[in-house]
Amino acid sequence: MKNPVPQAASLLLEKLLLLVHVRPLPAGSGGEPPAAAAAAAAAPGYYDTSCFKRGDLLEVPRTLFIHFGIYLGENRVAHLMPDILPAFTGDRRQIQQVVTNKRLILGVITKTASIRVDTVEDFAYGGSILVNHMDRLFEDQVLGSEEAARRAEKLVGATAYSLLWNNCEHFVTYCRYGAPVSFQTDKFCETVKMIIRDQRSVLASVLVGLASIVCLGLAPSTTLPTIFIPFFLWMAG
Repeated sequence: MKNPVPQAASLLLEKLLLLVHVRPLPAGSGGEPPAAAAAAAAAPGYYDTSCFKRGDLLEVPRTLFIHFGIYLGENRVAHLMPDILPAFTGDRRQIQQVVTNKRLILGVITKTASIRVDTVEDFAYGGSILVNHMDRLFEDQVLGSEEAARRAEKLVGATAYSLLWNNCEHFVTYCRYGAPVSFQTDKFCETVKMIIRDQRSVLASVLVGLASIVCLGLAPSTTLPTIFIPFFLWMAG
């Protein structure tokens, strides 16, 4: 029978990577995200943007996550990405370069991000694009297309970042539906609850606690559960 602890830890890691937009890199990749190569391969004109309308919500499904953006017209997409660089420089040319994993991870740790405008090719990284796929979940809450685009444009620039409260999905749902919501976050939290309930997953519970301290900060609400939940699970086991 397989040991459930490494399996649970692996599942937790996948969910963390899902929300951070980072995937493990092969050795010798130089810190560039796998998406960078796909973005380079997707030359201008790779996507038919004639079917996109200003204010559309674009989704790019990935293996472990879905990335979201708001189409602004003229082959431009506004989307939120964790990024440390805007905290140190206002040079738009540097900031507009492809965001590396190092910039992503440091942005998550320091809770900094940017809402940036990229071409459809750079936004999608060669992946397939779904248009307004979430409208069916919000029905009468869909705002006008121009209103959604204007909201996105107003928010362009440096912003705070949170895995749980302010990621790319929160950004687009606020712009198009008027309320920041993240279904990916909800799934992540459900996974965490499942792991914590499993008495055999003490190690995984420790990892959850450490991740919460890193992402949400050192506080009684994060530190005490990190100590006591694994202890009681260990005692109960």
